[in-house]
Amino acid sequence: MKLNTIQPAEGSTSKRKRVGRGIGSGLGKTAGRGHKGQKSRSGGFSKTGFEGGQMPLQRRLPKVGFAARVNRHTQEVRLYQLNRLTDEVVNLEALKAAGLVRNSTRKVRVVNTGTLDRALTLRGLYVTAGAVKTIEAAGGKVE
Repeated sequence: MKLNTIQPAEGSTSKRKRVGRGIGSGLGKTAGRGHKGQKSRSGGFSKTGFEGGQMPLQRRLPKVGFAARVNRHTQEVRLYQLNRLTDEVVNLEALKAAGLVRNSTRKVRVVNTGTLDRALTLRGLYVTAGAVKTIEAAGGKVE
Protein backbone atom coordinates (compact mmCIF):
# COMPACT_ATOMS: atom_id res chain seq x y z
CA MET A 1 0.00 0.00 0.00
CA LYS A 2 1.24 3.43 -0.93
CA LEU A 3 -0.10 6.81 0.19
CA ASN A 4 -0.79 7.88 -3.38
CA THR A 5 -3.06 4.85 -3.99
CA ILE A 6 -5.34 5.22 -0.93
CA GLN A 7 -9.00 5.85 -1.78
CA PRO A 8 -12.19 5.94 0.31
CA ALA A 9 -14.36 2.81 0.33
CA GLU A 10 -16.77 2.38 -2.57
CA GLY A 11 -20.03 4.28 -1.93
CA SER A 12 -18.81 6.02 1.22
CA THR A 13 -18.51 9.43 -0.43
CA SER A 14 -20.82 11.23 -2.82
CA LYS A 15 -20.20 14.13 -5.15
CA ARG A 16 -21.05 17.56 -3.82
CA LYS A 17 -24.22 19.19 -5.08
CA ARG A 18 -23.68 22.05 -7.53
CA VAL A 19 -26.45 24.43 -6.53
CA GLY A 20 -27.88 27.20 -8.64
CA ARG A 21 -27.16 25.48 -11.97
CA GLY A 22 -30.56 25.57 -13.61
CA ILE A 23 -34.01 24.10 -13.17
CA GLY A 24 -33.02 20.62 -14.35
CA SER A 25 -30.55 20.11 -11.51
CA GLY A 26 -33.30 20.24 -8.87
CA LEU A 27 -31.39 22.97 -7.05
CA GLY A 28 -31.76 25.88 -9.45
CA LYS A 29 -33.15 29.39 -8.87
CA THR A 30 -33.16 29.64 -5.05
CA ALA A 31 -30.46 26.95 -4.72
CA GLY A 32 -32.19 25.18 -1.83
CA ARG A 33 -32.35 28.32 0.31
CA GLY A 34 -36.09 28.91 0.05
CA HIS A 35 -37.66 32.33 -0.55
CA LYS A 36 -36.65 35.58 1.17
CA GLY A 37 -35.42 35.94 4.74
CA GLN A 38 -32.01 36.43 6.26
CA LYS A 39 -30.81 32.89 5.57
CA SER A 40 -31.55 33.24 1.86
CA ARG A 41 -29.19 36.20 1.41
CA SER A 42 -25.46 36.03 0.88
CA GLY A 43 -23.65 36.64 4.16
CA GLY A 44 -27.00 36.24 5.90
CA PHE A 45 -26.06 34.57 9.16
CA SER A 46 -26.01 36.23 12.56
CA LYS A 47 -23.32 35.88 15.18
CA THR A 48 -22.74 32.62 17.04
CA GLY A 49 -25.17 32.04 19.86
CA PHE A 50 -27.68 34.67 18.69
CA GLU A 51 -31.26 33.48 19.23
CA GLY A 52 -33.27 36.20 17.52
CA GLY A 53 -33.41 38.51 20.52
CA GLN A 54 -34.23 35.80 23.05
CA MET A 55 -31.75 35.63 25.91
CA PRO A 56 -28.98 33.34 24.57
CA LEU A 57 -28.15 30.07 26.27
CA GLN A 58 -24.69 31.19 27.34
CA ARG A 59 -26.26 34.13 29.20
CA ARG A 60 -29.15 32.13 30.68
CA LEU A 61 -26.84 29.64 32.38
CA PRO A 62 -25.10 30.61 35.64
CA LYS A 63 -21.45 31.50 35.76
CA VAL A 64 -19.15 28.74 37.01
CA GLY A 65 -15.81 28.75 38.73
CA PHE A 66 -15.92 31.21 41.64
CA ALA A 67 -13.29 30.56 44.29
CA ALA A 68 -13.61 32.55 47.52
CA ARG A 69 -10.55 34.63 48.31
CA VAL A 70 -10.77 33.53 51.96
CA ASN A 71 -9.92 29.97 50.87
CA ARG A 72 -6.44 31.10 49.87
CA HIS A 73 -5.60 31.66 53.54
CA THR A 74 -7.50 28.75 55.12
CA GLN A 75 -6.15 25.24 55.66
CA GLU A 76 -7.26 22.03 57.35
CA VAL A 77 -5.24 20.03 59.85
CA ARG A 78 -6.18 16.48 60.85
CA LEU A 79 -6.08 15.20 64.41
CA TYR A 80 -3.41 12.57 63.75
CA GLN A 81 -1.10 15.32 62.45
CA LEU A 82 -1.21 17.03 65.86
CA ASN A 83 0.58 14.00 67.38
CA ARG A 84 3.79 15.23 65.69
CA LEU A 85 3.85 18.46 67.69
CA THR A 86 6.02 18.65 70.81
CA ASP A 87 4.20 21.61 72.41
CA GLU A 88 1.29 21.11 74.80
CA VAL A 89 -0.41 24.28 73.51
CA VAL A 90 -1.27 24.26 69.82
CA ASN A 91 -1.87 27.57 68.02
CA LEU A 92 -1.33 28.96 64.53
CA GLU A 93 2.34 29.81 65.15
CA ALA A 94 3.10 26.30 66.44
CA LEU A 95 1.51 24.76 63.33
CA LYS A 96 3.54 27.03 61.04
CA ALA A 97 6.76 26.21 62.92
CA ALA A 98 6.06 22.47 62.59
CA GLY A 99 5.42 22.85 58.85
CA LEU A 100 1.83 21.59 59.01
CA VAL A 101 0.45 24.76 57.37
CA ARG A 102 1.81 27.36 54.96
CA ASN A 103 3.20 30.65 56.24
CA SER A 104 0.46 32.56 54.39
CA THR A 105 -2.26 30.73 56.36
CA ARG A 106 -4.49 32.86 58.59
CA LYS A 107 -7.22 30.39 59.58
CA VAL A 108 -6.85 26.72 60.47
CA ARG A 109 -9.67 24.21 60.89
CA VAL A 110 -8.93 21.07 62.90
CA VAL A 111 -10.81 18.08 61.47
CA ASN A 112 -11.66 14.80 63.22
CA THR A 113 -9.54 12.39 61.18
CA GLY A 114 -7.44 9.79 62.96
CA THR A 115 -6.77 9.58 66.69
CA LEU A 116 -5.08 11.79 69.24
CA ASP A 117 -2.58 10.09 71.56
CA ARG A 118 -2.14 12.77 74.24
CA ALA A 119 -3.78 15.75 75.87
CA LEU A 120 -3.39 19.01 73.95
CA THR A 121 -4.73 22.51 74.39
CA LEU A 122 -5.91 24.13 71.15
CA ARG A 123 -5.94 27.90 71.14
CA GLY A 124 -7.25 30.25 68.42
CA LEU A 125 -8.17 27.54 65.91
CA TYR A 126 -11.47 26.48 64.37
CA VAL A 127 -12.31 22.96 65.56
CA THR A 128 -15.13 20.77 64.25
CA ALA A 129 -17.64 19.30 66.72
CA GLY A 130 -16.34 15.75 66.21
CA ALA A 131 -12.76 16.88 66.77
CA VAL A 132 -13.74 18.63 70.03
CA LYS A 133 -15.18 15.35 71.38
CA THR A 134 -12.04 13.42 70.45
CA ILE A 135 -9.72 16.06 71.97
CA GLU A 136 -11.69 16.17 75.24
CA ALA A 137 -11.80 12.36 75.36
CA ALA A 138 -7.97 12.38 75.18
CA GLY A 139 -7.86 14.80 78.14
CA GLY A 140 -7.24 18.00 76.16
CA LYS A 141 -9.29 21.13 75.79
CA VAL A 142 -10.26 23.72 73.16
CA GLU A 143 -10.06 27.42 73.92
